[in-house]
Amino acid sequence: MLSAFEPRREDLWFRRLMLSDEETMSYNRAWGGVIDFPEEDWEGWYERWIARPGGKRYYRYLREDSGSFVGEIAYHHDADADRCLADVIIYAPFRGKGYGKRGLAMLCAAAKENGFAALYDDIAADNPAIALFLKQGFTEEYRTEEKIFLKKEL
Repeated sequence: MLSAFEPRREDLWFRRLMLSDEETMSYNRAWGGVIDFPEEDWEGWYERWIARPGGKRYYRYLREDSGSFVGEIAYHHDADADRCLADVIIYAPFRGKGYGKRGLAMLCAAAKENGFAALYDDIAADNPAIALFLKQGFTEEYRTEEKIFLKKEL
């Protein structure tokens, strides 16, 4: 069984692990690849995303019953575009096991429950996750050479 788990500050080691892993972050090559997430940034990030999201953000780890973290799901409201943007990252060793599908379904349910009418995502044109989003009911809004912009009505 997979659950959406609200991480504690001390659990942010897993986020740092994923963001620093080249294979996990291979989807992000077009935007720079791995991302630095030093411990001194954890407090401010935690306050914005988990402790006080202000109805604009949602962040959870995906956790197996065994307690192992396998990925993260998140969304945030982009005020400039007035859209709710999705984020699903599955830690590379756990890919190909259905976690992305279940995590994306949980994320859509959470966004709907929290009053959002649609979720959007822009995905690098060469990212195999595009197929996952399309199978989960997202539709293509537009594309460029670099990315595909997807939308799902909730």
